[in-house]
Amino acid sequence: MSISKEELEHTAQTYHRQDVLDDKHIEGACQAYTFEWVFGHIMPDDLVLEMGYGDGLFTEALHARHHEFEVVEGAASLVATISAKYPGVRAWHALFEEFAPEQKYDVVLCTHVLEHIIDPVALLRRMQGWLKPGGKLIIIVPNRDSLHRRLAVLMGLQPARDSLGARDRLVGHVRVYNFASLISDAESAGYAVLDQTGFFLKVLPNSMMLTYSEDLISAFNRISPDLPPELLANIGIVAGVRA
Repeated sequence: MSISKEELEHTAQTYHRQDVLDDKHIEGACQAYTFEWVFGHIMPDDLVLEMGYGDGLFTEALHARHHEFEVVEGAASLVATISAKYPGVRAWHALFEEFAPEQKYDVVLCTHVLEHIIDPVALLRRMQGWLKPGGKLIIIVPNRDSLHRRLAVLMGLQPARDSLGARDRLVGHVRVYNFASLISDAESAGYAVLDQTGFFLKVLPNSMMLTYSEDLISAFNRISPDLPPELLANIGIVAGVRA
C-alpha cells in the first residue's frame, strides 16, 4: 500500500503551491541551510535523482550548480511546474513505490520523503536498484527527539515525542524519526551509514516563531554544529549499499 497520486496532489495544492502559508520562510531557511552538507556529498559529475519536488528549493539548487539530475514526483501539477521551469530536466510522474528508472544514479536525494512513506524499509530496498555501484543515498527527515518536541511533552502539550500534530497532517507526514529509527530502517534495507548530522535548533513550533527575524532563524540554523544533533529539528544520514 502506498499514498496515492490523488493524495499527493492534494498535499501539493494545500501546501506546496500555497505561497501565503505563514511558516514557509522558516522551512525554506532550514532547507537552504542543509545545502552545504548535502552538496558536500555530491561530486560535480554525479548523476542525481531528486525524490519529490516539494517547494522546489533543492531543484533550484541542483540546477544552479549545473548538476545533471532528474526528478521523480507523484503530483501531476508539480511535474508540470518542473517541466515548465526546467525544460532540460527530465521529470518522471510516478509514485516512488512504482518508479522504475531507465538508468542508475550516483546519488539519490531523499530529503523529507521517508516521513511520508507507508513502508519506508520496502522503499529503501527498492531504491538499491536505482543506484550505481558505490552510489550514495542522502536522507533528511524530521527528528522526533528535537528540543521543541521534548518541551511539548514535558509541558503536556502532546502525549509523546512522535505524536503527529496539525502541521504534520497538513504536509502528509505519517511518522517522525530519530537517529535510532532512521539508522535501523536504513540498515534493515541493506545500507551502511557513512555520515550523519543534524540541523536547526528549534525550541518552539513554527507557529510561535512567525515574528522571529531572519537573522534569528539563520542563527538557529548556524548554531547547529555546536549542539548535539539528536536535539535538532531535522536529522540527516548518507548511506551506501552494504557490501
